[in-house]
Amino acid sequence: THTHTHTALTNSHTRSLRPQTHSGLTSSRTSTTFVNNFANMAAVKKIVRAVHTETFSDHNTNPISLARFIMEDSAQYRKAQVSLALILNSIATASKVIGNAVQQAGVQGLHALRGETNVQGEDQKKLDVLANDVMINSLIGSRKVSVLVTEEMEEALVVEGIPHARYAVVFDPLDGSSNIECNVSVGTIFGIYHQTEGEQATLDDVLVSGRNLVAAGYVLYSSSTVMVLSTGHGVHSFTQDPNTGEFVMTQENMRIPEEPKKIVSVNTGNMHKWDEPVREFVNWCISQPSPYSHRYIGSMVADVHRTLLYGGIFMYPADSKNKQGKLRVLYECFPMAFLIEQAGGVATTGTGDVLDVVPTQLHERCPIFLGCHRDVSKLLEFMQK
Repeated sequence: THTHTHTALTNSHTRSLRPQTHSGLTSSRTSTTFVNNFANMAAVKKIVRAVHTETFSDHNTNPISLARFIMEDSAQYRKAQVSLALILNSIATASKVIGNAVQQAGVQGLHALRGETNVQGEDQKKLDVLANDVMINSLIGSRKVSVLVTEEMEEALVVEGIPHARYAVVFDPLDGSSNIECNVSVGTIFGIYHQTEGEQATLDDVLVSGRNLVAAGYVLYSSSTVMVLSTGHGVHSFTQDPNTGEFVMTQENMRIPEEPKKIVSVNTGNMHKWDEPVREFVNWCISQPSPYSHRYIGSMVADVHRTLLYGGIFMYPADSKNKQGKLRVLYECFPMAFLIEQAGGVATTGTGDVLDVVPTQLHERCPIFLGCHRDVSKLLEFMQK
């Protein structure tokens, strides 16, 4: 309606701007007509702009949806393709289904164990399997993905028969599900790779360093459903509007605070298994005149989300039981390290950047320490002694 109105107004002014001539000469009124009509056109522009700029305290009149953001990002950087937009839209659709299932898990009995274990040897719950199936089906439905790697399956899933499907997606469908009975926040973690030379992505396009990621993010299922995403040009947060179901941008260009809070997030129950430098760092944190707070939820998505917003450090070190670390490189460490670096933070294994690791196995693990420069740098001081 606004568009038609604006067009009609513009056309009427265009007609009136034509010089009124008499006997081949422009009348003396012509210049006055031009001035008046230019003034009127300026007034029209002001009216149209006012519709978009007036402030309504209880409504967002210019919501930036996830789909709109991806298309604008593509136009600006010419790296994110339409195919990537379709993949991210598929992940958003899957996350809505998973979020709804999380909300109904208690009523529908989805907390219950399935009676099987995944490739990690972890007990599978019905909700784990549901989330995994939803993610796989949504991503295949995008017709842009030819390789899928998930925590819940030992082998990679190779999708055949889709030409020009040059993307590979790695994901943990439901991080933190072991604690879901007590309504702890859980989430979905994902990373996306793009193969540019062949017809389809292959497994070789996944077993590469995290520097090859073209996008990564997570979806947090809590009091609201939040997607945090980066396509390599900053970190942005989208919250699902419960009225429309759409993911709408609520934070743009997220950065770890320049004055971060003093928070250390680690499972201190494993402290006796850690290497000495890690123990010394944690003891240093709590022995300061203004000691660090301990905040550990046990769901990586929730702990990293807090670290991204407040600063501090999140740690899951190697120990005497898990000598290679506990968290998986491809679909836990890489996506989170990608986001943290994009937000101005640091993610390290203790010996090098997480994103520089080159995995040789799908479910390879590594230690991870991520957060603000202040705290990660201090940790590395202890580790390099």
